[in-house]
Amino acid sequence: MPGILYIVATPIGNLEDMTYRAIRVLKEVDLIAAEDTRHTKKLLTHFGIDTPLISYYREKELHRTEQLVARMLGGESVALVSDAGTPAISDPGSILVRETRNAELQIIPLPGPSALSAAISCAGLETNSFLFLGFSPAKSAQRRKHLQPLVSQTHPLVFYESPHRVRRFIEDALEIFGDRKVLWAREISKMYEDIQETSLFDLANRIENEKVRGELVIIIHPGQTLQPQGETIDEILLWYRHESDFSLKDACKKIASDMGLPRSDIYQRALEIWGKQNNQHK
Repeated sequence: MPGILYIVATPIGNLEDMTYRAIRVLKEVDLIAAEDTRHTKKLLTHFGIDTPLISYYREKELHRTEQLVARMLGGESVALVSDAGTPAISDPGSILVRETRNAELQIIPLPGPSALSAAISCAGLETNSFLFLGFSPAKSAQRRKHLQPLVSQTHPLVFYESPHRVRRFIEDALEIFGDRKVLWAREISKMYEDIQETSLFDLANRIENEKVRGELVIIIHPGQTLQPQGETIDEILLWYRHESDFSLKDACKKIASDMGLPRSDIYQRALEIWGKQNNQHK
């Protein structure tokens, strides 16, 4: 009989989140494919599991997939684990899953810990839908290009981010989206768990000179969904001034994009109109 591929979720911090089923399966399979064998070895030792390990990280996915599929066709069962959480979600594993299915082998997922579901569960979202985007590009130019088309999205945007890149991610998000409500979930299930609802602006100020530790889930709420009212540029600018939470810069960028006009021209007119409005309120 051919073997089975088990997708096994492991704790994202607190070892008490390990399920009885996950422990049993990891003991019973012939081989465990791990993102980092050194990291997984500590987990296995804690639960008294001595199943053989094989490395399965991003750079070796194609080569290891061929080996693992061949072993399953030969009758061995394999458990796939990542360093933390559910495999193949912003972690290695999707290639192995796809090729295992192409080989008509059985795939059994074991539900368990997931940073994504944990963060969503405590976000209090008003909608049942969200857009999961995983890790954004590492370089700022590529990251901004990735974020820009998401400005008009009406779903909450869910990102994973690493501690050494999160400050630049928040800065870019603030510039692209404007100031929006955001949920910050750091070190989920660990001793220094930090989950709070704030704004992109306040978050950017908070972490500007702070050394952030631990992996993060960041949920950015949708922005203004009302359609701007007005027939002329001046009327539309006044609508953004009084009826939206857009900054002057973001309003000009949005109008220029919507109407196909030079942003510099709109910006100059906005300075005059918004400045005049400010003087009238003094």
